[in-house]
Amino acid sequence: MNTDSSSPMRIVQYESERQLPDIIGLIQNDLSEPYSIYTYRYFIHNWPNLCFLAKIEDVTVGVIVCKFSEHKGEMRGYIAMVAVHKDHRKKGIGQCLLCSKGNSWYAYANGKVGTGSQLVKIAIKTMEKLEADEIVLETEETNGGALTLYQNMGFVRDKRLSRYYLNGIDAFRLKLRLR
Repeated sequence: MNTDSSSPMRIVQYESERQLPDIIGLIQNDLSEPYSIYTYRYFIHNWPNLCFLAKIEDVTVGVIVCKFSEHKGEMRGYIAMVAVHKDHRKKGIGQCLLCSKGNSWYAYANGKVGTGSQLVKIAIKTMEKLEADEIVLETEETNGGALTLYQNMGFVRDKRLSRYYLNGIDAFRLKLRLR
């Protein structure tokens, strides 16, 4: 991937099926679960307002896919998938200097928060506006980078899920209480 990380990173909301190959490509590269096309469509067609792509120039370097629904009488946000191209992890692309312009945000290099953090922060802000009571997600117990990222954002370990993933690895369910 050949992009200039000094260029502003632009985060855009999902718009159409033509973005699906970029979403699938990043997720298939980074996540251990083999999702079918129907899984992607389930999330992005039902909650397009909760799917964001990070772009540098015209190249997609990150994606987050979420959903929002009622769960046991509360409104729950769910982070289903997050993937960032390996060349753009932990680079300090920008510290949430986000300027809303329609359905786009711009982040300029000015700190130590990378692409994944930007995507998660935007998803959290969007779910807060929807009045979520909590946000949950699962991540592999062996994924130290993801665990650190989420814990630094206030998520706490809620439950250990034995052999949760197809590869046999346990997961942690993480939860962020908003209300």
